[in-house]
Amino acid sequence: MLLGTWNLENLYRPGGPFGPKDKAAYESKLAALAAVITELDPALLGVQEVGEPEALDDLVRMLDGDWHAVLSEHPDGRGIRVGFLGRQELRVLADTGTFPAGLRPVQVGDSGAQAAAAGRGFLAVEAATDAGPLRLAVAHLKSKLLSYPGNRFFPHDEGERARYGAYALYRRAAEAAALRALADELLDGDGRERDVAVLGDLNDEVQAATTQILLGPPGSEIGTPGYDRPDRGDAARLWDVAPLIPPEERYSRVSSGRRELIDHILVSHRLVHRVTAAGTGLPGDGTMRLPSVGPDPAERRGEAASDHAPVWVRVG
Repeated sequence: MLLGTWNLENLYRPGGPFGPKDKAAYESKLAALAAVITELDPALLGVQEVGEPEALDDLVRMLDGDWHAVLSEHPDGRGIRVGFLGRQELRVLADTGTFPAGLRPVQVGDSGAQAAAAGRGFLAVEAATDAGPLRLAVAHLKSKLLSYPGNRFFPHDEGERARYGAYALYRRAAEAAALRALADELLDGDGRERDVAVLGDLNDEVQAATTQILLGPPGSEIGTPGYDRPDRGDAARLWDVAPLIPPEERYSRVSSGRRELIDHILVSHRLVHRVTAAGTGLPGDGTMRLPSVGPDPAERRGEAASDHAPVWVRVG
């Protein structure tokens, strides 16, 4: 069974302010996305940056066989949201981004405005598999690409850049804490017996503090001496499969010429010991050829290919 996550990048129908400018460009994008999904052939795929539900419906119609799609009902200001594509019916367990009790709203701008929920909702589903129920949550955390008042992508000065970098980090950390709270609900204190996966565009790398929040009790990451030593923390832990990805493939995006792995799959104790392979791009082909992106996402409007590679894990 192959599980994956992929940021589809600006999946909108044509004519709006964020998607392709014309039908031809839109059809090229759908064809490019469909070709990758067909070759990837996932049992379940978490998706991000679905701008319009109708656009995802158009994509599903281009795929062979029966596919089921579910989307979060909590998009951000641009309308983008997360969702799942699956080969079987998916039961929605939760669609939320509310910060957990005890975590106060965080500042998001110079005006003093605050946020008490994730900018984009997290969607949790359950699917039936041969090994039993599989629970998954998909997320798209606050981006490291900064935006400023007046729809600017470049700051007036370095002080503004630093402040808005801090605001973005506050928000991404709070969102990670909220996602971890949802993971706790899915694990229900029994990750040694439950198949749970948390996946998506976390907008930071493996060792980033925000990513580490999701792991739970420390000390048993893949590749460390504690990995094969069971302890009480295993019931609550999640394991990032990144160390299982071949080093030359260990990136899902290229930012200003720098490779980074910001899309992740984290799995419970019961799942991690059944992982047989992990990778980015398409299995057997390595990471797809990715463009280098800059600080202005508007420059990518209308591009057919996504600026992210899929991240996947195969479970036996």
